[in-house]
Amino acid sequence: MNVTKRANAPTPKFFKVLRTVGLSLLAISGSIIAAPIALPATVVTIAGYVAVAGGVLSAVSQVTVDDEALKEINSANEINSE
Repeated sequence: MNVTKRANAPTPKFFKVLRTVGLSLLAISGSIIAAPIALPATVVTIAGYVAVAGGVLSAVSQVTVDDEALKEINSANEINSE
């Protein structure tokens, strides 16, 4: 299964929640990095690391596949193709 098929396959509920958390971390850290006020370098550095962590968390969660749902879809497709 290639990455495109994995990204379009059903995702388990737990990983959907993790994906949402990762995207939220990414958005919050992005707004901190782009803030028009002067922030300490430490805060900006931590926000950069949190942005990377959020992106990785979202990407890994998106390509996780729910095997049960995928088997049901495949069996339904086989029945329809007969």
